[in-house]
Amino acid sequence: MRTTLELPDRLFREVKARAAQSGIELKELLTRYIQEGLKAPHVQPAPEVEPEKPRLKRAPLPTFREPTGVSHRAYSNAELQEILDQEDLEQLRRAWGMTNEAP
Repeated sequence: MRTTLELPDRLFREVKARAAQSGIELKELLTRYIQEGLKAPHVQPAPEVEPEKPRLKRAPLPTFREPTGVSHRAYSNAELQEILDQEDLEQLRRAWGMTNEAP
């Protein structure tokens, strides 16, 4: 049967080196280790895992309200850029004494 093991790099290097020193394949050495472990009279329980730390709560995003108390919906970056472009265009037209009407 095939299986996948995730071992810390340091442990893997050590087991691989022992297999090479013994002149046997890595899978054979791991099989022996598992068999010996299963023959052991008692397996100590795994150490307790620390409880997960509570996540910090994020502050809510600001809402933008007009002085009248009306809040505005969220705009996409493209929509915000369009608003800024329109404001710039209006300022230029006023500076040049032009009206906001299309030519």
